[in-house]
Amino acid sequence: MPWTKVYIDKTEYEDALDEKGLRGISFRDAIREAQDQLLESNSNVFIMGEGVDDPGGVFGTTSGLVQKYGKRRILDIPIAENGLTGVAIGSAIAGMMPIFVHMRMDFLPICMDQIINHAAKWFYMSGGRVNVPLVIRSIIGRGWGSAAQHSQALHALFTHIPGLKVVMPSTPYDAKGLLMSAVNDGNTILFIEHRWIYDYVGYVPEDIYAVPIGKGVIRREGRDVTVVAISQMVYETMKAAKALESEGIDIEIIDPRTLKPIDEDLIFESVKKTGRLVIADVACRTGGIGAEIACRVSESVVEYLKAPVKRVNFPDVPVPCSPVLENAFYPDFNSIIDAVRKCL
Repeated sequence: MPWTKVYIDKTEYEDALDEKGLRGISFRDAIREAQDQLLESNSNVFIMGEGVDDPGGVFGTTSGLVQKYGKRRILDIPIAENGLTGVAIGSAIAGMMPIFVHMRMDFLPICMDQIINHAAKWFYMSGGRVNVPLVIRSIIGRGWGSAAQHSQALHALFTHIPGLKVVMPSTPYDAKGLLMSAVNDGNTILFIEHRWIYDYVGYVPEDIYAVPIGKGVIRREGRDVTVVAISQMVYETMKAAKALESEGIDIEIIDPRTLKPIDEDLIFESVKKTGRLVIADVACRTGGIGAEIACRVSESVVEYLKAPVKRVNFPDVPVPCSPVLENAFYPDFNSIIDAVRKCL
């Protein structure tokens, strides 16, 4: 049975897991466990990326793997993202199943030619004879004053490209299950992690399991407003839901989990019920995934809308470095509360 529970309070989730006798591990450990099991079960799987064999192990997500599998399968690479993306694509075409770790999404644009013109199109251009089973792990999220070149979330850029799939899990359960699905999918998949949620703990089975790509989930049922929350915004929206309860406002929270393909039917059914829609994203406003979701709702279920669609996003400016400006730049649960109130 798919695990949909999300807890924003540490004591709350620990009590819930203990009560049910379930194992809870962090988001980072769920990623590491998925890779460990993939490496163990399939000799064609290998991991490459800058710092994957370091003691820190890419925020802890690859720690210990080089000791277990060796440097032939856990490959540290030089700072040559474009060329090494070509190596990853070539190995995938040759039958390997690489997991290429880009520690910061900001530097994926260096690899745009390889990803967009080669990885995404090879299956089509070969008439379906040659596929590219490549998973690109990329990390987003606010750091410690990481500023304009180390804090960007560019997922909407990649949803525009035919042949690419874009996955953004928010919970440890989905992180492991979706990474399993992504590696075994047979296509090029961008797997995006938000480093603010690495420490969140949730139920994760020890066994190998898969979460289907392209299927969203209802994190919280409600009647008044649908909030589609992307990645880390799921947790901010859960905080907003708690605060809004005291005002008698009941919001439904949809976690798409996959941005391409996106589970539009799940969103449509929720909007039909509530008549109102807020989209909370972890990126800038213009041309974002929120605009795509709003457009699809307008095309398909506009007659059910009782109010204009609202979006919660970063402003359309580069990310600041100053902590004071960061606090003003990044939306949180208060931003979602304001958007919900405006819908009502």
